[in-house]
Amino acid sequence: MTSSISGIFNILATPFSPDDSLDLAGLRRLVDFQLELGAHGLTILGVLGEAAKLSVNERREVMDTVMDTVNGRVPVVVGASHQDDATRLALCRAAEDAGAAGVMVAPPRMETPSDEAVYAIYSNLAQGCDLAIVVQDFPPVNDIFMSAQLIAGIARGIPAARYLKLEDPPLMQKISDIRAEVDGLEIFGGLGGMFLLEELGRGASGTMTGFAFTEILIAVYDAWSSGQRERAQALFDHYLPLIRFENQPVINLSIRKELLRRRGAFDCARPRPPCAAIDEGTLQEIDWVFERVGIGDPTRKIEFETTGVLA
Repeated sequence: MTSSISGIFNILATPFSPDDSLDLAGLRRLVDFQLELGAHGLTILGVLGEAAKLSVNERREVMDTVMDTVNGRVPVVVGASHQDDATRLALCRAAEDAGAAGVMVAPPRMETPSDEAVYAIYSNLAQGCDLAIVVQDFPPVNDIFMSAQLIAGIARGIPAARYLKLEDPPLMQKISDIRAEVDGLEIFGGLGGMFLLEELGRGASGTMTGFAFTEILIAVYDAWSSGQRERAQALFDHYLPLIRFENQPVINLSIRKELLRRRGAFDCARPRPPCAAIDEGTLQEIDWVFERVGIGDPTRKIEFETTGVLA
């Protein structure tokens, strides 16, 4: 299993059948679909993966299915956040046994959160598991706000925790604040890729997001990384209407799963309840956005000219 955690990691959706049970066949199709698009790696059982709606056994089913389907082709980061300390560690150890490249963990909700308590979460995980730890900084999931100083302290004091998934605005300012505190921390953006260009400009290592058109983000990343800044800007700006539309608050998960369904990645776009449905107007607006950015057939991988924006 390759273990490099860098670049564009797709945060994998979890497909469900119409009766809300896991669609493991659809999950295998989705894995192959993302790898055919060129994803540098996969992150599973994140917020987009609806991990909070899954039982521990279902989470292990998803992990085992993904790891078996990937079969070493790209690194996989497994979401292992959980309110219970013992369950969180057990999920991390299961990911290690399965051959994951790392685990992504957000601190649990706390009655009296403190920097010391958050630090202890990651210190204890590092002592009980040998995998790389991706610290997830996304306050809406846990009401935990981590300062740049705390994150830098975790990175300095816990060698395994030198990866960060940052989704706490103002994103770019926080990247710079963290960079001023510590060297060598690999920082990944998120939030649907909405600020990928600016994040890369501040020194991000890539992004972890569920955006349904992974190949667009890869094209932007590759152009930026090779020094073609104007090309990266042109690509990003061209597709920004789609990136923005997909990441609408409240209904972003439902839109992303509908886009993946339209791309042929799985059959049923319905998230597991509770979820926010999208109306007929939103479905029509998807077609409108496709037209505006030049996507005629969403099932096809977008190909890019070497020097231009679009093929």
